[in-house]
Amino acid sequence: QVQLVESGGGLVQAGGSLRLSCAASGETSSINAVAWYRQAPVQQIPGIQREWVAAISTGGTTNYADSVKGRFTVSRDNGKNLWYLQMNSLKPEDTAVYYCNAASETGTLIGSWGRGTQVTVSS
Repeated sequence: QVQLVESGGGLVQAGGSLRLSCAASGETSSINAVAWYRQAPVQQIPGIQREWVAAISTGGTTNYADSVKGRFTVSRDNGKNLWYLQMNSLKPEDTAVYYCNAASETGTLIGSWGRGTQVTVSS
């Protein structure tokens, strides 16, 4: 099992930036990729899936949702089991609780969901 803790959220004005961090512990050798997700207030209903935002593999391959492409950048520090989500040009619609999770080589999520970190973008 992999445990993940998100941090770095906050309140920012539209157009501003934030950098989120994701710290992993436990069976980190099983991690093949780390993905970021978010859950907007309207989605915070039990059973509603989180929105996938971005992902980075241990090899450095990155993927982004169309809604954040060109504004968000995901990176990693494998040596420290830390992953980051740099968010620039933030919009009010980016307001959400952001989570990270880890995936195995088969794409199966292997982390336990943390509390996430709240990002609020004011207009």
